[in-house]
Order: sequence, then C-alpha cells, then structure tokens
Amino acid sequence: MAGLTWLLLPVLSSSLLMVSLFQSAQAAGIAVYWGQHGDEGSLADTCASGNYQFVNLAFLTTFGGGKTPVLNLAGHCDPPSGTCASLSAEIKACQNRNIKVLLSLGGQIGNYGLTSADDAGQVANYLWNTFLGGQSGSRPLGDAVLDGIDFDIETGTGLYWDDLARALSRFNSQKKVYLSAAPQCPFPDGHLSTAIGTGLFDYVWIQFYNNGQCQYGANADNLIARWNQWTSVQSNQIFLGVPASADAAGGGYIPPNVLTSQVLPSIKSSSPKYAGVMIWNKYFDRGYSSAIKGSV
Repeated sequence: MAGLTWLLLPVLSSSLLMVSLFQSAQAAGIAVYWGQHGDEGSLADTCASGNYQFVNLAFLTTFGGGKTPVLNLAGHCDPPSGTCASLSAEIKACQNRNIKVLLSLGGQIGNYGLTSADDAGQVANYLWNTFLGGQSGSRPLGDAVLDGIDFDIETGTGLYWDDLARALSRFNSQKKVYLSAAPQCPFPDGHLSTAIGTGLFDYVWIQFYNNGQCQYGANADNLIARWNQWTSVQSNQIFLGVPASADAAGGGYIPPNVLTSQVLPSIKSSSPKYAGVMIWNKYFDRGYSSAIKGSV
C-alpha cells in the first residue's frame, strides 16, 4: 500500500495543480470604461495602474442602418484627423499586461441601431476589418487589434443585436473575438436580453445604477434580488456594475467599505458565475478601484 500511495501522489499533485490553474484563469477582476473624459488620464496609465483586467473604449456612438460610423473618444483624440492612431501603442501596452481591451458600442447617447440581420452582418464586417483582426485602409486606432466588442445598447430596440453577436462570433475561427454586454439591471433587459440569450457573450457586466428598482439604496435587498435573476443568463462570467462615485450616475453608488463588507460577500456566495466588478467610469475612479480590488 505504501508503494501504491507513493505512485498516486504525483497524479494527485498534478490534478490539484490543474484545478489551481483553472481557478486562477477564472479569477475575478475589474472592468472599467475609458474614453469619455479628456481628463481621465491616458489609456497607458489606466492599464499601468494594475487595477483593471478589462478596459472598454467608449464609444462607437454612430453605426448601423447605412450610417457612417463615428468613434467618439471625447477629448482624447479626433478620429477623422487620424490622431487616435497614437492609441495603438497604448492598446498594445495594455494587452502586454494581459488586460483585454474592447471597443464599446452605443452608450446612453448616440445614433445607432440595426435594421436587419444583413445590416448586423455588415456592421460585424466593419468592426472586424476596422478594429479587430481584419484588414482595412482606415483603422482609426492604428494597427492594434482589439480583443473584442462590448454591447452597451441603451437606446432603440432590441432587434438584431443577437444577429450581430452571431456574426462577430463567426470570426472566432480566425481570431477569438470576446463579447461583453452591459445591460441595465431590470431583468430582463429590453435591449440586450435576446442577444445575451444566444450564450455567445463571454462577460455580462450589469449596470446596477440609474435604476431605482434594482440599484443599491437604503440597503442591498433589491440589488441582490436582481443579481440572483441575472445569474440565470447564459454566460458564465457575470459582473456587478457600479458607479465609481456619487457623481458618476444618478443613483446606485455603493461606498467601497459597504461594497466589500456587505454586497460582494452576498453575491459571491449566491452564484459561481460571479466574475468581478465593472466600474463606470475611469474619470470618476479616484481611488474606488484601489479600495475594492483586494476584495473583488
């Protein structure tokens, strides 16, 4: 028996190592939106902070229905003049730190929407060739290849976003395109529920703010009730979206000590799908991510 035990130990150790590596790969992290304020610091500095594992470049505000796409990065650069190409080196620097950089579509204010499944396919081709692994004579962010696309759809209808997700996923045979969604916290979300239902989204970061029925208020009861509904969707990585300060949203701010001592322990224990925290946004993050990252 002693000899048999000795033989099994390496196998057991290897198995434990594999489990450990799997858990490490699934370790929780922080996502942040960058790009909507010229005074929020550079993209390179954002990634060098060590606080984030995902950065969403916000936003592509106009696209679909034959409209000329418009990339709006506030005061950082001007895409038509070509100055945003300077971000290419910063994007690569982020990726060299194992930070995923995604382009966020939509936002609260924009002129976007899809008119058909064919329109969704055309938008997918544009995104692939202009920002992802394809080729185009016009790449506003230079030759950097983004990791994926974030769906922050807050206006219009819920039509054809599922078709866009499917069309983007078809490029996975050439290079993995990570997909994320940022639905509002009322369940189900009126714009993205059908798309999320495809099961194609790697990450779902839910906006638990600007919605009195499910944001943090006098307590976390409503938030936790909606969180438990959201963990039923077809994605294995669900994030709690919060504003980085009381000024960042119209409601839903959770003080860091409350988040780490009350809210996170509750949602972590409720579902293995918990994957971290999404923060809106970098400009308002003046210590919030630093205060919570040890508990995420």
